[in-house]
Amino acid sequence: MLPVLLETLPFFALIGMGYLAGRARFFTPEATSWLTKFVFYFALSAMLFRFAANLSLAEIWSLPFVMAYLSGCTLVYLLAVAVARLRRVSTEEAAIEGQCAVIGNTGFLGVPMLVLLLGPEAAGPVLMVLAIDLIVFSSLITLIITGVREGHMSLRIIRVLGVVLLKNPMIVSMVAGLGWSATGAPVPGPVNEFLALLGGAATPGALFAIGASLATRSAERIEVAAWLSFCKLVLHPLAVAVAALLVFPVERQAAGVMIAAAALPVAGNVYILAQHYGVAPQRVSASILMSTAVSILTITGVIAWVTTF
Repeated sequence: MLPVLLETLPFFALIGMGYLAGRARFFTPEATSWLTKFVFYFALSAMLFRFAANLSLAEIWSLPFVMAYLSGCTLVYLLAVAVARLRRVSTEEAAIEGQCAVIGNTGFLGVPMLVLLLGPEAAGPVLMVLAIDLIVFSSLITLIITGVREGHMSLRIIRVLGVVLLKNPMIVSMVAGLGWSATGAPVPGPVNEFLALLGGAATPGALFAIGASLATRSAERIEVAAWLSFCKLVLHPLAVAVAALLVFPVERQAAGVMIAAAALPVAGNVYILAQHYGVAPQRVSASILMSTAVSILTITGVIAWVTTF
């Protein structure tokens, strides 16, 4: 585990540097916002397009993989929602807590870190996990909250959901990359170098932005944040591991990547959704802060385990 910890420490050191810069106000919330936009719309999109363009759909899509990941996620999601409802919170808050339990920081942390630590062959499984998180669970939270508030489902909700997905640069870049791959044409050398150069900024930029954004997080509702962090860092990878290794015939290396991705801390986009809908943003903020801090040890242990597959 120690060698893996030494490999993961630089990633978390970058997060820590961003956190200190944010706490010292050397990097203001406005600066963090603009850095996040640069990573989200440019650097990370370039990285995802380049990965997808150099992979075939067969290297990304696998029905057993999808079923295993969805099964593990659904089990933990339902558990988190059930516990929330037992505390007599609203359906909207329960849905947000469910998101915290299963949506990891795959885009900003998982893609750059897991591909570097687990090898280029991890790119396909990581992209599949990211696609499921973005398409399935981001859609689910939108449908639940909008449906509860309007009292019924309508075509307008579906249209709004479609527009939101089409405007997400991570989805667009992955689809565009796979579209290029389907043509069978290689990415031209200068274009590939441009994408590599721009995509290279995704890792340090994303990690620094994560840290800087954590500097503005509050740690209210500690007991709920601790429970949701436990769900995300322990129960989620455990449920996914059982599904991938014991229930569905997932290839071992891909299963390892899936389990490591499931062990990532709560994603920042859950906070964006919570803030947008006005549903428990402080609770989500505390969960992101706590899970990210604890994941220094938990993600290291999980990666050390899956590298033995």
